[in-house]
Amino acid sequence: MPAAGLTAEYHITENGTSYSAVIDLQEVDRYEFYETGMLGERIPLKVSGVSLSGDCDPCGFTWSGNSAITFPRGNYSLSFQGPVRENHFLATFETPRRVSISLPPGLDLRNPALAMISPGGEVLAGDGQGVMVNWNATRTAEIRFYDEGRENLLYIFANFWIIIAVVLLVPFLLTWRKKQ
Repeated sequence: MPAAGLTAEYHITENGTSYSAVIDLQEVDRYEFYETGMLGERIPLKVSGVSLSGDCDPCGFTWSGNSAITFPRGNYSLSFQGPVRENHFLATFETPRRVSISLPPGLDLRNPALAMISPGGEVLAGDGQGVMVNWNATRTAEIRFYDEGRENLLYIFANFWIIIAVVLLVPFLLTWRKKQ
């Protein structure tokens, strides 16, 4: 299987505070759970529900420190749950992967004033009115999403400033018209 054929699937929970992941691993004997910091440094990530599946039954692994697991070299599918902070999700990989991130109904990322998608991401309608973002071959998948409440606040804020602009512009336009 070519490296670009490896996949990573992430499903954000309904409240947007955590995710579940399924990642394909090929010819590896170790996996580190980390998030990337602002300067590119690796920050250990606290995950739960870690399970490994493959040709073995059951597939065992050993924790190496707080944020890595080791296992016999081979091809596996790794499942785990992790946290999402401040409606921002970032996944980085050492080799290019097909990445899929699905958001449940009630969470969205299609408004560019409130959301962000890293380059190469394609937004699709997901299952049950949710939203899905896919990358074909990427080493970094990043999204920032929002809920309905945040979108409503944006519209209220925009309407407020439109009203202020109208109130300030009407007297100016009336005096300008009188001068002509």
